[in-house]
Amino acid sequence: MDIATIIGLLGGTSLVVSAIIIGGSALIFINVPGLLIVLGGTFATNFIKFSMKDVLSSMKVAMKAFLVKLQPADEVIEEMIKFTRIAKKEGLIALEKEAPADEFSAKALRYLSDGYDEGLIEDMLNKDILLTVQRHDLGRRIFKGMGSTAPAFGMIGTLIGLVQMLANMSDPSSIGPSMAVALLTTLYGAVIANLVCMPIADKLQMRSEEELNQKKIILDATVAISRGISPMVLEEALKVYLSPKDRDKVGEKKE
Repeated sequence: MDIATIIGLLGGTSLVVSAIIIGGSALIFINVPGLLIVLGGTFATNFIKFSMKDVLSSMKVAMKAFLVKLQPADEVIEEMIKFTRIAKKEGLIALEKEAPADEFSAKALRYLSDGYDEGLIEDMLNKDILLTVQRHDLGRRIFKGMGSTAPAFGMIGTLIGLVQMLANMSDPSSIGPSMAVALLTTLYGAVIANLVCMPIADKLQMRSEEELNQKKIILDATVAISRGISPMVLEEALKVYLSPKDRDKVGEKKE
């Protein structure tokens, strides 16, 4: 689980709610018509932009921002070097006994132990990487779209409230509720966009880049194992994926 995402979301929500409570009654910030305009409009627009299946599946993708914590790159490299030693010592067929937690690694080892051609392995793993990036990008674009749409519907709600207010100036009792819709929809749109949708979109992009980097490490290591490259050479080749301060971590456990 990614604690940073949870802390950020809960912390931001707490600050907004605290400011509302300290400033007076929190009930005045609850407006059902305003929520319907912003939330309903945001989802309706995304159903127009994307398919319903894609919008609903993006919710599942969004959970990666909260639940998925990828294995550090240095640990992935250590694991792939271990598989290289096994392949060197016992042959590629011995890799079928290994059971890495990562599905992509397991697939790569299965291709090696089954004796697939190097070019075929590289093509299949590259295709897997491409499709994964496309799925992640779709989820990111949906949340980014929601982030840009929510403030727009907040403004629409504001215009609706102003029209209702101006149309009923003769009735003073209607001015307050109409103005509440006008102002609160803008607030709802801004909060939904800047506290939820846009941060999740950015976190999904970061997660996608991390996973892409991890898969590239596994791909390069798999091709190297297929070519019979030594663990020492592979270790030096894979260190380019790490920052200079993290490169010394690789090999420490071996020592």
